[in-house]
Amino acid sequence: MAQFSVNAQRFDPYKNFKFRVKWDGRYIAGVNKVGALKRTTDVVEFREGGDPSTSRKSPGKTKYEAITLEQGVTHDKEFSQWASKVWNFGAGLGAEVSLKDFRKDIIIEVYNEAGQLALAYKVFRCWVSEYQALPDLDASANAIALRHIKLENEGWVQDIEVPEPSEQTLNVG
Repeated sequence: MAQFSVNAQRFDPYKNFKFRVKWDGRYIAGVNKVGALKRTTDVVEFREGGDPSTSRKSPGKTKYEAITLEQGVTHDKEFSQWASKVWNFGAGLGAEVSLKDFRKDIIIEVYNEAGQLALAYKVFRCWVSEYQALPDLDASANAIALRHIKLENEGWVQDIEVPEPSEQTLNVG
């Protein structure tokens, strides 16, 4: 069975280094890492007294893991503005949390090697549970300064409206 319906000649799965993140209808600049999308469903075991010695199993509550986004430290204010909607230090009584709009739906897009949109996931009712404005600073290091936000969420789905892109052969020279 072919792994790709439109591009039957394709053998390799998509790579993990071409992606973009969107919220409030716009792409967020400088995101260089997105944590895994993971869900876990609890197992509920049940056994009647007259049943054999084994239990029956059925699905219970489903939990969605938090997603971490990393971004290089620049003058972009998207991460800090969203994090401040959950907790705005010094804002005064009644203004510490923006209850009206601290949650956002986000979209994570994955692209093929040619830069064509291949997959998209919608993540629902996200809010910032952790914000790191600056990493450890080290005068002996040789690295990019990264900030991150940790997003709690209430679930995600693959956007099935995004079709598999048709990968064309390039005519070179």
